[in-house]
Amino acid sequence: MNAFDTPIQTWLVHIAASSFVFTHAVHAVAEFYFTKGLIPLAILCAMWFQPGDSQQWRRETVVATLCAGLVAFLLGRLFALTLPFRLRPMYDPAVHLSFPLADQTGAAMRLWSSFPSDHAALWMAIAVGIFLVWRWLGVLAIVHCVVFVCLPRVYLGLHYPTDVIGGAVIGAFCGWFLTRGPIRTRFAPLFVRFMECRPTAGYMLAFLFLFELATMFDEPRFLATLVIKQLHRG
Repeated sequence: MNAFDTPIQTWLVHIAASSFVFTHAVHAVAEFYFTKGLIPLAILCAMWFQPGDSQQWRRETVVATLCAGLVAFLLGRLFALTLPFRLRPMYDPAVHLSFPLADQTGAAMRLWSSFPSDHAALWMAIAVGIFLVWRWLGVLAIVHCVVFVCLPRVYLGLHYPTDVIGGAVIGAFCGWFLTRGPIRTRFAPLFVRFMECRPTAGYMLAFLFLFELATMFDEPRFLATLVIKQLHRG
């Protein structure tokens, strides 16, 4: 760890390490899809269906926000694969910290680089998109991302503080950039028109996409982990 990560991670680990209830509550928050992404995605659905004069702009922003979340997630994975490998703190003996529930958390993540956090990247991108439409809900979405996505992963030793900060910066930039008018209008209206002209196919595909976002693409990640393990064995 560096001088920035060390005091933050040490404080988080020791502040409630003796509390059985708190530790298991944090573990549940880190694992449950409801506490990670379902609420922000539900807010985007509410934005999509809200009537009014600015409905077209709101729907374009929803499309751009979802695309920003996907791009942020992919960028996070790309950086993790191309930047120098960073062992997750729960696996690094040099950290000299005993993380709670280390034997139950992140069992399949030893081969995944810690920096940056793709969770922070994805959900911060979604939160920024919400903020651009509904300010007060957007603030709550950003706080939700920090409290329910970022901090639990630092507390459990899945990431260093700089990992989640780096991921959040990636997500915030993607959310801001792809929702800008000159960028958004190049692709978002096409998706909106498709949803309006082909609602049956459109909403079916939208449901599948939202499901994969809510579950953080667990199935593809699981398959990727198996492939990486096989490559390492080979």
